Amino acid sequence: MKKYLSIVLFFIAVSGFSQEQFSVFFESNKFELQKAEISKLNTWMEANKEVKIVAINGYTDEDGSVGFNDTLAKKRVSFIFNEIAGKVKIREDFKTRSFGKLHSQVGEKAENRKVTIYYILEKDLAREDEILGIKKAEVAEVKPKPVANYPDKISISNPNGTTSEYMLDVNFMKQVNESKAGEKLKIENLNFQFNTFAIVNESRGKLYELLLVMQNNPTLKIEIQGHICCNPSNKGKLSEERAKAIKNFLVGQGIDKTRVTFKGFGSTQPIYPLPEKSEEERAGNRRVEILILEN
Repeated sequence: MKKYLSIVLFFIAVSGFSQEQFSVFFESNKFELQKAEISKLNTWMEANKEVKIVAINGYTDEDGSVGFNDTLAKKRVSFIFNEIAGKVKIREDFKTRSFGKLHSQVGEKAENRKVTIYYILEKDLAREDEILGIKKAEVAEVKPKPVANYPDKISISNPNGTTSEYMLDVNFMKQVNESKAGEKLKIENLNFQFNTFAIVNESRGKLYELLLVMQNNPTLKIEIQGHICCNPSNKGKLSEERAKAIKNFLVGQGIDKTRVTFKGFGSTQPIYPLPEKSEEERAGNRRVEILILEN
């Protein structure tokens, strides 16, 4: 009984905030209204064309079994709904609620055999959700990704006092910045000295491309994935060392280490079948990719 009663009390509690109610009454064990009550309902509808119904509750007296009375209450609700459908506005999420005899009974049996319509007046419809105690779902703020005017070249001061200038791929940097989690991008023209993890000087600009994107987009997290060519038995040590070298560069330049992970795949994920048939195929398999983890 408590379960059903709590629902009734919900509607009664909010009535103080301009929710109204109207009831019609039934004969014992009947689910159709007598003429006097039909007339009463029609009069109410005529006077309340602009209200909005938010619930219809059906009730019975205590006579009869729980099952019988539950069915009777639902039939009473259905009868009233059919009478008002298309004549008075009803919430799109309208749900009928029937209580049978599992509700707080009043002393007079006839007063318990009823259907109660809960509704909101036209003047209060702008506050409909507030009146019903419905909280609007919070929408997570979607922050736009930072827009950066990346340079097309960068000058780096070397420890020996000289300056090196590298051309940068602006399109690649923008592509990384705009990528979604799960996307993978190849770092083109990133080359290493033969059989080592030392990056050739001509490719150092590729590291700065990635660094600038990481600096510009502090929510970006990546996994650096290393691949090599030619040797199908390779277990991934060299490719892992190369991926780790890129991470170490980024961390050494101030990028939080939790934003960069690395993994070496050796030659287990070739683009071209092993053994490769040309230098072009070997270069294609010998690559570094970045997997976007968060962005």
